[in-house]
Amino acid sequence: MIYITGGTGFIGSNLLHSLAHRYPGELIVADDLGNDNKWRNVSKHLIQSFIPKESTVDALADYAEDIHAVFHLGAISSTTETDADLVIHNNFSLSAALWDICTEHDIPFIYASSAATYGDGGSGFDDTFDAQALSQLRPLNPYGWSKHLFDRWVCSQIDKGNPTPPQWAGLKFFNVYGPNEYHKGNQKSVVASLVPQIQETGVAKLFKSTHPDYEDGGQLRDFIYVDDCVQVMEWLHNTPGVSGLFNVGTGLARSFKDLALATFAALKIESNIQYVDMPVTLEDKYQSFTQANIAQLRNAGYTRSMTTLEEGVRRYVQDYLTQNDPYR
Repeated sequence: MIYITGGTGFIGSNLLHSLAHRYPGELIVADDLGNDNKWRNVSKHLIQSFIPKESTVDALADYAEDIHAVFHLGAISSTTETDADLVIHNNFSLSAALWDICTEHDIPFIYASSAATYGDGGSGFDDTFDAQALSQLRPLNPYGWSKHLFDRWVCSQIDKGNPTPPQWAGLKFFNVYGPNEYHKGNQKSVVASLVPQIQETGVAKLFKSTHPDYEDGGQLRDFIYVDDCVQVMEWLHNTPGVSGLFNVGTGLARSFKDLALATFAALKIESNIQYVDMPVTLEDKYQSFTQANIAQLRNAGYTRSMTTLEEGVRRYVQDYLTQNDPYR
């Protein structure tokens, strides 16, 4: 069986959607559903067992002899969450406990890190896995710090020569977009926010730039379609000899204007972009540029090409966001 934490969330439910076709009846999900429509993210798939979030660690220990892989995608992923105690418990302490169980029972462990570990990008976006390189990163919020802390903890386990899972991989996901993110509120992707805005008003509103090197709408992000993230995880699962910390992005930064134009094209609506002032509270935390260096992932043997921005947006808009049933 395969154990997926955060399996009803955005990336987790997309992974479950893909694995469900290959491992019917062999998937265990640990997560909370809440009171909204998050349950719809997994409503079309067979789940062997559903574990409440607070029992994540105990359930893995109970099932350990029957588990042949753990995908740890559960976390408090909001970059605006200010309860650092809650974030560190969910994103660091729980991760370390799962690592220890996987180590004890020889279970491969693939977990979600984040590009938020890079902070403002002042130290670059290289996924160099050594204590010195990691110590230079300065995340901007508790979420990014908690993910970074676990990356550093893993590095310390390796450096000390402590036992590890037979395979382990930390994945620094960049700006992921795609179906099943609708429960994320103001944390969902720009595409998901723009589509209803454009449908209602015919206008896409983007933030003006506050950085002299970038024009309005020219701020750059590494936007990656969620299917590419799933394919990387499945490749790792099928390539047990590969372990490490890896960036997961396209390796090509694109502008928010490009994203908006791709969204208009997918909707078959003439483009009309307006630029609005950025909230003052965001200015000192806003990244004008992110771009994943994916050389380590390529060097590890991952050869599949990443979905282009235009194709990813087209699929998302036409196959999901404009359909009566946008869920997988």
